[in-house]
Amino acid sequence: MFVIARFLLGFGIPFAIVAASSMIGELAYPKERARMGSLFNASWFIGAIVAAGVTLGTFQMPTNWGWRIPSILQVVPSVLQITFIWFLPESPRWLISRGRGEEAYAILVKYHAEGDVDSEFVKLEYAEIEKTLELEREQQQQQQKGSWRAFVLAPGMRKRLLICSFLGLATQWSGNGLTSYFLARILDNVGVHDDRTKNLINLAMTCWGFVNGTGLALTVPKLPRRTAYLACTVSLTLIFTGWTVASARYAETGSQGASRAVIAFIFLYSPAYNMAFNALTYTFLVELFPFHARAKGIAVFQWWGRAAGFFNQFVNPIGIANAGWKYYISYCVFLLFEIVFVYFLFPETSNRSLEELAFLFEGEKVRAEQQKRIDDEVHDSRAPPIPEGASEKERALHVDDGKQL
Repeated sequence: MFVIARFLLGFGIPFAIVAASSMIGELAYPKERARMGSLFNASWFIGAIVAAGVTLGTFQMPTNWGWRIPSILQVVPSVLQITFIWFLPESPRWLISRGRGEEAYAILVKYHAEGDVDSEFVKLEYAEIEKTLELEREQQQQQQKGSWRAFVLAPGMRKRLLICSFLGLATQWSGNGLTSYFLARILDNVGVHDDRTKNLINLAMTCWGFVNGTGLALTVPKLPRRTAYLACTVSLTLIFTGWTVASARYAETGSQGASRAVIAFIFLYSPAYNMAFNALTYTFLVELFPFHARAKGIAVFQWWGRAAGFFNQFVNPIGIANAGWKYYISYCVFLLFEIVFVYFLFPETSNRSLEELAFLFEGEKVRAEQQKRIDDEVHDSRAPPIPEGASEKERALHVDDGKQL
């Protein structure tokens, strides 16, 4: 029963992540979109701190409540989601794609213009979204609309698919699988055997991850995406190499200095990983895919991430037990591959709107046609009317003024 419950929980999480990351990117004010997407991923640490604190308090319980309490508490996030989802507005891009432009315009006015119906910014934003989605639909009709085959048939989509698949693997195979799930075994290998000490280190690492992860989520989005990912992968390679060398030194000599060095490298690893793989991954994925393929692209990323996590769960303990510190060399090699991949294949997506990025790989001709349609729409100065009835407004915003978040 416990295993089945874990399966159901794991099965539902990707659906929530795909929908939430897409919605945050599409609802956020353009200037704040990158930070909002980055904070979405950094908020994971809040739950992780609670989990680490709870397990620190229950691991010594002699009864079954030692594992039941952490398991039961997992229902809390789901209850919060079910409660607050009814207060969220809908994505303006989704509404426009369904022919509900008036509702979309009302949401843009409320959340991007402080209620100013005549905002020139919102008029431009609406025109960009409408004409970009129009052109996307035409492109889809030429490439089997709505089909997963479009990922393979269209060259631009193939490149996006390659990048998001790589990110799914890289976010799990950059060493974080070791620090997240096998920290106790790693600490055993460097002479730390006391269970309470291990739990304290785990809690300290989680709190440290929250601090640096939140700080990086607020600052890294200002950097070019390629620069951030290159800095991340290079830093991880250097840190993991040092970690491997220190582990080898301890295995040969039993040096306490080497043991402390391993722990230090584990703490240094956290900000290096959070710099991009935590702070930018969902922000980058939302920017990488056009609207019609965004949810599918993030779902592909999730699939590869879950597959890599499955590999970690069953292969890492075998590798650590049989090869010890030598197993870490495989991660050093993969991190070197990550540097090469990022350098040659990652596009730059910073400081552009989602509509400007919609045809990133589709060629100059398509982008020129997109800009022409937007310019024509803006020059016509047309904007859909705001819904007048109270029921229409509430339907558009999914919330009345007295309950807005």
